[in-house]
Amino acid sequence: MPCGPSINLFSMGLPACLPPALVCWDMPTDPLTTFLNFGVISFMNIFLPILGYLFGSLPFSIWITRLVKNVDVRDAGSGHATTTNTIRQAGFGWGALVLVLDIAKGFIPTYLAVELSGETWVVALTAAFAVVGHCWTIFADFRGGMGLATTGGALLAVNPLAFLISFATLLILVLVVRHSARASVFAGILIAPVLWLFNIRDAAFWAALGAGVVIAIRFLVDWNRKYRELWLDREKPEKKSG
Repeated sequence: MPCGPSINLFSMGLPACLPPALVCWDMPTDPLTTFLNFGVISFMNIFLPILGYLFGSLPFSIWITRLVKNVDVRDAGSGHATTTNTIRQAGFGWGALVLVLDIAKGFIPTYLAVELSGETWVVALTAAFAVVGHCWTIFADFRGGMGLATTGGALLAVNPLAFLISFATLLILVLVVRHSARASVFAGILIAPVLWLFNIRDAAFWAALGAGVVIAIRFLVDWNRKYRELWLDREKPEKKSG
């Protein structure tokens, strides 16, 4: 292959059987160019996770239910900004729209990380930060959703097969557990081990692992609050008359 900005040793009369690595000897790179390239790469590696958080923070379920029904989606059900609660308050159609938008929140920044960086740790961190943004949105008093749809979007950007396996895992858990909240938490935590079993150990695995940790923390934070009642299906005791 032709040499780039380098010295071609063939022109110096050396044998043609020399390895290519010895034929093309790269000239020293301009220090300023090296510095600028390093600066751009470092900036992108820091900027992409921040972008992931900002994308993840877009509280579409809150905005849509307020626009359509003039209510806060977090006032019903589990108290989270989720697709399920949107369906309860605004209807299936609006809930489906929220689902698509929540998936997009994870897909777009993670896809940009794949294309602009390609570093596994940057992709995984961007995906995890998108889920963090969904769970603790800066635009709605840090009260968001559980992050499963956003996790799915991130996996779709990295590895569509990982997304399909994760979706199948969620469906199986919903059928077995018969409780959407429990199934969502279990799915978020189990996606990474399931991908490992399917020999998917690329950036999708690390993205799923990071997102799973975030979802687990999100659940534990809520455990001592209202969510405990929903998780255990407890009913408030009725007051005895008389």
